[in-house]
Amino acid sequence: MATFDNNESTLFNTSAFYCKFQEDFKYILLPVSYALVFVIGLALNATALYVIVFRTKRWKPSTIYMFNLTMCDTLYIFTLPFLIYYYADENDWPFSEPFCKLIRFLFYANLYGSILFLCCISLHRFVGICYPVRSLHWVSARQARLVSVAVWACVLFCQAPVLYFSRTRDVDGERVCYDTTSPELFDDFLVYSSVVSVLMFALPFMVVMVCYGLMVRKLLEPGWGSEGGIEGREGGLAAHRSKQKSVKMIIIVLAAFMLCFLPFHLTRSLYYSFRYLRQVNPAQISCSLLEASSVAYKVTRPFASANSCLDPILYFLAGQDARSNLTKKKKSALVKPTGVSQSLTTQL
Repeated sequence: MATFDNNESTLFNTSAFYCKFQEDFKYILLPVSYALVFVIGLALNATALYVIVFRTKRWKPSTIYMFNLTMCDTLYIFTLPFLIYYYADENDWPFSEPFCKLIRFLFYANLYGSILFLCCISLHRFVGICYPVRSLHWVSARQARLVSVAVWACVLFCQAPVLYFSRTRDVDGERVCYDTTSPELFDDFLVYSSVVSVLMFALPFMVVMVCYGLMVRKLLEPGWGSEGGIEGREGGLAAHRSKQKSVKMIIIVLAAFMLCFLPFHLTRSLYYSFRYLRQVNPAQISCSLLEASSVAYKVTRPFASANSCLDPILYFLAGQDARSNLTKKKKSALVKPTGVSQSLTTQL
């Protein structure tokens, strides 16, 4: 059976089949991109956490989901300095194997935690827009806390196998911290990775797309949020603000999925599949095809990391009181909305 070297970029076996990749670019691309994400993401997420924790008096369900999303991004960012050093030193891991397992676990656990909490935020907004009256009974801060606990439990359970698969190995005087697993466990890892990709990316992505499709259709209805009379005009203004926030959220979340998560998962799935097929039948997958898929996978890694910089923008642009909480300026002449519009502003 074919196996892979420490860089997971060279295919070899004991027979005549041998693939050598030239991927020195990753020793520049990954450290530089991760460093940028670390600096920018840490500043943005630290600001978001400060506003949520110290400047937000009333935690609505959306605040709870956003807090958990920001925590995922922050924990994810804290793993980057170790990976920056690792790749800058050309795959030479200076720490122990348990620490390698921990870093890989935190890296992927918080990546998928971000995906699931983005899905929760999208579902919450969907219920508020499409079922505004029922959302008063369906959505509450207590329920949001319970959902958040369930999401964390799901993420920890699904990512626990990473602690088993992640390994280190001494090769040519260097210690390698595998991004996937050791070569002899790759077949089992492929099955695990495929299941995780479906459950923690493909399904949430489908849910988000369906929710946003229904939300857009609802928001485009001519009479959405309009009522008669003075109170109706006031409620209509509140509904208009809610509509603007919903549109901003749709754009940012779709950008996160389409630009950050989708390319990463597509290229990773292709690379893993080609790598497996090459092991089973080397004549079926050429070295050039395998190398191209490996390069594409590594190029899209920074896109997945960049999501931690997009999520705080979601909070500051689409959050209800983010900017006012940050500046501590209270707006005067606030009009209390009624009816449908009131349910939107209080629950979203």
